[in-house]
Amino acid sequence: MAIDKGHRFGIDFDDAFPQGLVMVGEVSPDNEYQSREDRAANRPVRQRVDEVTGKRQWKVMVTDPAETRAKRASFEITLLADVQPVPTTSEALPGMRPIELDGLTAEPRVAGQGEFKYQSYVFRATGFKQAAANAKASRSGGSGEMPKAA
Repeated sequence: MAIDKGHRFGIDFDDAFPQGLVMVGEVSPDNEYQSREDRAANRPVRQRVDEVTGKRQWKVMVTDPAETRAKRASFEITLLADVQPVPTTSEALPGMRPIELDGLTAEPRVAGQGEFKYQSYVFRATGFKQAAANAKASRSGGSGEMPKAA
């Protein structure tokens, strides 16, 4: 049995990211490349559309606290949705918030160059769900937020 190139495997968020993820910055549209000529001609910027689902692509920068290699700890995740997904958690620090993804898929890829190649994954999700850390804190009576310094 052969698996086609580009196959997306559904994966549970907790299996892929046991310590969760931290979103850095905001969700933004994943736009197609626009050349100088396109900009000079005032051609409109077009948002990418996923070829499998037909949904608009959004991108978000995340950091995986479980990753031991600094170069691989931060990466982009593509969100597939008709409208811009909104995180369900509040910021722990300015510009940073713990997140948990819904509808997560992983597509295996080879990354690196020359003799320094390694197994990598392209992660896609359909949106956000309540982060486990905040859900546990709210169940135990805590606020789920970090205390603010005076």
